[in-house]
Amino acid sequence: MKRTAIVFIFLSALFAFSCNSNQKEIPETPNFLIFFVDDLRPELNCYGVEQIHSPNIDRIAAGGLQFNKAYCNVPVCGASRASLLTGIRPTPQRFVTYDTWTDEDLPGHISLPAYFRDNGYYTVSFGKVFHHLNDSKESWSEPAWMPQATFRGSWRDYILPETIEQIKTGEYSGPSIENPGNVPDSAYKDGKTANAAIRKLQQLAKKDQPFMFWVGFQKPHLPFNAPSKYWDLYERDEMNLADNTDKPLNAPDRAMHNFGELRGYDDIPPTGPVSDEKAAELIHGYYAATSYTDAMIGKVMDEIESLGLEENTIVAVFGDHGWNLGEHGLWCKHCNFNTSLQVPLIIKVPGMTDGETTEGITEFIDLFPTFTDLAGLPEPDWVHGKSLLPLLKDPGLDWNDPVYSRFILGNSVVTKNHIYTEFMMSRRDCTIVSNMLYDHRTDPDENVNVSEEDRYAPVVDSLSVLVKKVHFGK
Repeated sequence: MKRTAIVFIFLSALFAFSCNSNQKEIPETPNFLIFFVDDLRPELNCYGVEQIHSPNIDRIAAGGLQFNKAYCNVPVCGASRASLLTGIRPTPQRFVTYDTWTDEDLPGHISLPAYFRDNGYYTVSFGKVFHHLNDSKESWSEPAWMPQATFRGSWRDYILPETIEQIKTGEYSGPSIENPGNVPDSAYKDGKTANAAIRKLQQLAKKDQPFMFWVGFQKPHLPFNAPSKYWDLYERDEMNLADNTDKPLNAPDRAMHNFGELRGYDDIPPTGPVSDEKAAELIHGYYAATSYTDAMIGKVMDEIESLGLEENTIVAVFGDHGWNLGEHGLWCKHCNFNTSLQVPLIIKVPGMTDGETTEGITEFIDLFPTFTDLAGLPEPDWVHGKSLLPLLKDPGLDWNDPVYSRFILGNSVVTKNHIYTEFMMSRRDCTIVSNMLYDHRTDPDENVNVSEEDRYAPVVDSLSVLVKKVHFGK
């Protein structure tokens, strides 16, 4: 063979290898490990909040794709989880409250994990995934599992004896935070969940069957309970209080709420704002609880690596909705502001993602078709979202279709530049009684409602059409 021919063959093979090595390929029949975190807003180091200690979520982001504009479809836990896990949008009559049962609101529907189970996957739920442990039982290959609180008389998972004794009297509901001293991670339910998840992974690794493993952590949900070592990561006097604690200018009254969830704790006043001292304590507690859950995620991820599953396991982590830390004078979720609607979302696909971010606008109902695409399964024709696989392959794509969220009486649409909300008279009377529009280009913190300004009239008109079309099918 002539020398030039040999060189040509060698260069051709080298070029082919180089091209193939740069292609983004999904693992064949991948496993899925999905971390579903309660009340987690994008208050993480990888999202630019350098004060937060979140090294384990950060390392998932370092090998994944971080979605900077991801939104829940309803900002309350039960309803958000039901919508995400079915791929179906909420309506004024469906997926409304924290106490939502998927079996009641959408009976007979095939959930995301049930679809995977029906297509050869072994599906498992540990911790809080559906809001109710026994909801959508057909989703799982084995019964869903939830750890017991140390004090079984309260879901709030206190461990300090003096607190438990006071609750037993029936006249005390408990404090909004608990800093218990030097206790092991397993003192609280999330530590128990992490330990159980590690043991389950050891079993799943031996199965001749791909798995979809959902691991739900409850913190940073109230009360902000975490071992003291996570409180010690932060200094109280370094807590940054919200600098926009007033109601937005021109915002309708229906946009606001009395943060009743927080009011249910004995150290919170029944009316009025919390003091700056209490606000700093709550923020400190939220950060400590976030770092606690981050550490539990790290334990599970360490086991994935130890078992040699990393190269064939897609990992996702997200919160079920946002959370308010005093912005607009609000705490908790339950509203149509960006702080309640925006969520952290990170998806790590071995061989495809590599520490990039995307500004593409996404919503939770997109996860059902995304996961089926990643698994190479046919996409169900009943889901309302769209697959994010193109964004995972090319994070720089122009991905700006509007997304939609709603809560009780408020119906919102989020676009590249705006968030617009219309408020109904009631769940039965859908007459629009007020609205609000925020321009995120000039007002990212949503301090001024501009829906009544003449210059924004065309924006209001166009977004109002979208709201009615999607939320009411008009």
